[in-house]
Formats: sequence, structure tokens, C-alpha cells
Amino acid sequence: AGAELSAKLCRRQDINEGAAQPRRAAVFNPYTEFKEFSRRQIKDMERMFRLYDSGRDGYIDLMELKLMMEKLGAPQTHLGLKNMIKEVDEDFDGKLSFREFLLIFHKAAAGELEEDSGLLTLAKLSEIDVSIEGVKGAKSFFEAKVQALSSASKFEAEIKAEQDERKREEEERKHRRAAFRELKSAFTQ
Repeated sequence: AGAELSAKLCRRQDINEGAAQPRRAAVFNPYTEFKEFSRRQIKDMERMFRLYDSGRDGYIDLMELKLMMEKLGAPQTHLGLKNMIKEVDEDFDGKLSFREFLLIFHKAAAGELEEDSGLLTLAKLSEIDVSIEGVKGAKSFFEAKVQALSSASKFEAEIKAEQDERKREEEERKHRRAAFRELKSAFTQ
């Protein structure tokens, strides 16, 4: 135990002196890494990821991606699917993790995907619907998209909206329970 503690203290001292680099944490937080997406967008993408992750292993493999693309109405060849995975596969494991799945949408927003890439079809699912968002006085759709993505404290507003929704649902449950108790007391007398 003494040798282990000594090694950790030496490493900490090297880091403090600049002789060593601190290790990055293996924890992935999509909300801090992909700040251009709102909480709701990330949750929607996570829901979609889980829907197509039929193996429930936290990855979308080649066959799951094939099924996804077929359901989206844009079937791909085997080679096309492999190229799609290779385009965002950072750990070279031949499958998509949730982080790599979000990277598809990140690259699409930055315009880094090729026009003929099947990934562009996937990315179009995250487009802002102009009929819902409106253009908000912007000169074009793209300015409206930038404005919607960069709205200040969007996470706080979304969290507050989620909390308000939960409170409203709880109030409705309380009212239903009270109405049920009233009905129940009428029958028990």
C-alpha cells in the first residue's frame, strides 16, 4: 500500500510541475461535450439510439445500422454501411457508441458530412422544423437555426420546463386520487 501511495504522490507532483499530463476521465457527458444541442435534442437522440440498439449493448453495430437506415427509407449497401461507421468511428471498434452517434449530428451541423453520405440522412432527423420554430425575424432559415441553437441558458429553461411538467402531472394525480376517494366514500356508506 505504501508503494502505491508513493507512486500516486509522485505522479501528482509530476503533474503539478508540468512533467506529466493528467489522465482524462473516461466519463462521457453529452451535455457538456455537445453544447450546440439542447437537452431535449440530446434526449431525443438518445431515445432514437436506444430504439435501434436492439442488442442493448450500448452500441449500434452494422446490422442494427442497416435496419435503422432501412426504416428511415434510405437503405445502404454493406460497403456503404461500413463507410458510414468508419466516418465517425473514433475507437475503431466497427460499431457506433452513443458519443459517436451524437458526433454524426455534430458533423452535420458543422457541414463536415459529404452530400452522398448515408450519415446525412440520419442527421436530417435533427433539423429544426420551421413551422414550429418560425424564423423569429431572422433573414433566413439558417440564421433561425443558429439562433435556436445558441439561445442563452437553454438548459436551465428546459430543466425548469421539465420540472414544471412533473409538478403539473403530480397535481393531476393528486386531484384524481381525491376524486377517487370521494367516489369510494359514496359507495362505502
